[in-house]
Amino acid sequence: MSNSYIAERAVSDADGIGRYVIASDSYVLHAEGSAYLAALRSQGRSPYTERTYAGRVALFLSYCSDMQIDWQTIDFAELSQFLRWLVTTPPKGSARLRSPQTANQIMTTVCEFLRFGAAQGWVPLELIDRLASPRHVRYLPGAGDSGQAVYSVVQVKALRLAATAAETKSLSLEQVEQLIVATTNPRDRFLLALLAVTGMRIGEALGLRREDLHLLASSTVLGCAIAGPHVHIRRRLNDNGAIAKARAPRSIPVPTELVQLYADYQYERDEVSAAVDSDMVFVNIYRPPLGGGMRYGNAYALFERLSTKVGFTAHPHMLRHTAATEWMENGAARDTVQRLLGHVSPMSMERYLHPTDATKRRAVERVAAKWAMR
Repeated sequence: MSNSYIAERAVSDADGIGRYVIASDSYVLHAEGSAYLAALRSQGRSPYTERTYAGRVALFLSYCSDMQIDWQTIDFAELSQFLRWLVTTPPKGSARLRSPQTANQIMTTVCEFLRFGAAQGWVPLELIDRLASPRHVRYLPGAGDSGQAVYSVVQVKALRLAATAAETKSLSLEQVEQLIVATTNPRDRFLLALLAVTGMRIGEALGLRREDLHLLASSTVLGCAIAGPHVHIRRRLNDNGAIAKARAPRSIPVPTELVQLYADYQYERDEVSAAVDSDMVFVNIYRPPLGGGMRYGNAYALFERLSTKVGFTAHPHMLRHTAATEWMENGAARDTVQRLLGHVSPMSMERYLHPTDATKRRAVERVAAKWAMR
């Protein structure tokens, strides 16, 4: 008899904290899958990552059950069949097939789950050895002291479909203004403006505390030496599930116009008694539970409503891309943008580079003019 597995958010009676688990359709807990999710939490992974990985592992376990495959003894060929199944079988309730990129993302999570299982003694190590293959990568000649070409060995995923990564689009400044104008209350207006101006992630914004907002010309009275209005991004656990992805704290300057938008929101918030004592910046003041921290679902629903209203698709991460693009277009150094975004590696910046057609034309014409002069 096959079982279908689902990812569920369970609330503990002991501490009231919500955690994701994997259970069968008869609500029997899947011990190994739930232990993997607990390990993700212990590593400080975000609730969004935990929810996403829970759904992917549940899908894999359901597939194994339907195909009468023991997931603990699954072999490489059966995993390859699962990868092919992902792009040839539409998800339940949908007529569209998964893209190769989506299938690769699911397989990456499944392989991570199996590696965790191998570390616990649930999965044979022989399978794990086949999940990646060594590949020699050549560096530029002269990289070594001998002056000879230098090679390095990296591990490449063995189970992967050819796919082109989908590019997250940025918005024009006019589109950002349309979104802000389309908001119907000061809180949402401040949220959108904050995301657009600072480039912070939605989880970082929803996790802000009042103590993180240093909006005076001088914050020395707060024990902060940073000059001018700014906000601090700090990684901490929050009751609304929001968490900063970057582990290192950082500060982001903000313009005085944003300070005024916050003042407008604060005035309306102070009218709701349940929200007065909350330390969270973004709280529910228009519908229950009043005073509770704004959650991811509320933010994404807001962007869905605004997208319908303005006639183009917008989601929170697009404002992050927009901020990075505008900073670069206006001459900000790449390392400055990297620090504003909170990236540890310069390579993480690649996906945020969206040169406009005008910028590309200027680059070509500037060099062509030099050739003409010569």
